Amino acid sequence: MTVLDALNLMNFRVLSSEPRKQEQPVMRADHGDSQTLASPAKGGSPSDAMFLHGRIDSHRKTNILFVIDQLCEAGGAERVLLKTIEGLPKDRFACWLVTFKYAPEIESLHPPCPMYVFPLGRTYGLNAIFVARKVRKIIRSNKINIVHTFHETSDLWGGLVAKASGCPALVSSRRDMGILRSKKHHLAYRLVNRFVDRVIAVSERVRNYCIQVDGLNPQKVLTLHNGIDPANAGSELDPRTCRRLLSIPDTAHVVTTVGHIRKVKGVDIFIRAAARVCEEFPNAVFLVVGGITEKSHFEELLQLSDTLGLGQRIKWLGDRKDIWPILKASDVFCLPSRSEGFSNALIEAMACSLACVATDVGGNGEAITDGINGYLVRPGDPEVMAARISNLLRFPAKAVELGRAARAEVLSRFTFSTMIGKLAGLYADLASNHE
Repeated sequence: MTVLDALNLMNFRVLSSEPRKQEQPVMRADHGDSQTLASPAKGGSPSDAMFLHGRIDSHRKTNILFVIDQLCEAGGAERVLLKTIEGLPKDRFACWLVTFKYAPEIESLHPPCPMYVFPLGRTYGLNAIFVARKVRKIIRSNKINIVHTFHETSDLWGGLVAKASGCPALVSSRRDMGILRSKKHHLAYRLVNRFVDRVIAVSERVRNYCIQVDGLNPQKVLTLHNGIDPANAGSELDPRTCRRLLSIPDTAHVVTTVGHIRKVKGVDIFIRAAARVCEEFPNAVFLVVGGITEKSHFEELLQLSDTLGLGQRIKWLGDRKDIWPILKASDVFCLPSRSEGFSNALIEAMACSLACVATDVGGNGEAITDGINGYLVRPGDPEVMAARISNLLRFPAKAVELGRAARAEVLSRFTFSTMIGKLAGLYADLASNHE
């Protein structure tokens, strides 16, 4: 089966003719540390496409186009993608970015490379054809060597468009256990996977999922854990000062979780565990950090908190750009997720030398060895979670021991420099193999 055959099966046809008028994007100008959104170029439309940061010299570099479904929240995939673009050696790689939805008001999502925003909607129909033309023009005019996709629409629709446009190499990032997939997604992934040159799984569990469920050739699937810069872990911050900024007493026991408010993140389990912890530690405070993705679920969490009599013990801090002061104000970190790929929040807490209690899902068990550098618990079990948290609050010396081991684990295995070095090597190999 050819790429065009696959596109036709997905009710999509790439037109062979070039658009009569070249896309005129909005440009993002970079002036030192300040960045401003310029006025639309003549004939352009901000809602149709946005081009950020100006032109780059792509001579003798490996040219990479990243495609992600949306940049509307600072989630794990979004942050890793933008950090990757920023960290790739500029003398070896030139990067572009395409997304189908963008929230420019979120400063942390401003990209460090040229970016186009193409509102897509459905992946079939006239608009999809127009967007495909524009993506193809980017690939061909910039002589893109590698297209790297993130999330379902980009993996399936974007990947096929990339191959139909003549891009030599296609890379797909798989960052979860298929929690958002429908039956159609599963079928489409099996169809598209044959055209993918490499799949990058964020953990070994995700890699095994790709092999077993998607039927991928194991030689195609590589594991590349997320990495962070441990120098950013707030080592110079004073915990007491951080607590005062949050209006938390010095004597309080502070337990923190980080993640967008979605049912899969298990905040309801965290709240139920909190109620049990409060039976022994009545001065405990529980911090929930993350934007509200599912509003109805957030209302359920508020009601649950009131029902359990937690009142002001739960502090909803919302989405925070700088997580380090909150982590430094904490005694214990808890990750109650029902499903994960590989948690950035977890390794950030570990880098802060925090004792961590995490559910044994996804790649959590690849970062934490139970009883050595943290605790692993069954997902959906607030009683065991509460027992582990209480044990750490009861024996602070044990918490310090686990926290130190956790930071050592991050330093040895989960640094950004390690991640970017491996990824750069993969890109270089793919580019040389397709010359």
